[in-house]
Amino acid sequence: MEDNRPDVFLIREAIRSANVDAHLEVLADGEQVLRYIDTLDRDEAAQCPELIILDINLPRRSGGEVLQRLRKSAKCADTIVLVVTSSDSASDREAVAKFGVNEYFRKPSEFDDFMKLGPIVKNLLGGGD
Repeated sequence: MEDNRPDVFLIREAIRSANVDAHLEVLADGEQVLRYIDTLDRDEAAQCPELIILDINLPRRSGGEVLQRLRKSAKCADTIVLVVTSSDSASDREAVAKFGVNEYFRKPSEFDDFMKLGPIVKNLLGGGD
């Protein structure tokens, strides 16, 4: 769940470069994500994503609000969550950690450093070496 197109591009590139076979669904704001979670909870046939990549600085609803709702979901409470954010604030890390974030990745300014996200995703999905 990311609202910044260049960051979405970099996330896609990092995942591709790590040879992770994944379908990415991009939701641009926190309100859309909350509706998505509610839809999953109402649809018995719907499957939760294996992994959610979440920016904590989303428009309309914060990533923290999204994470709280996700952890209360009837179906998706145990979904793996990777926070990818520009914030390196200790308080932001603590705030999301209490909701069971699996990994926290601060968006770097260098392309090569951003590509380190791919192996993290691969590992979280059980494909690490």
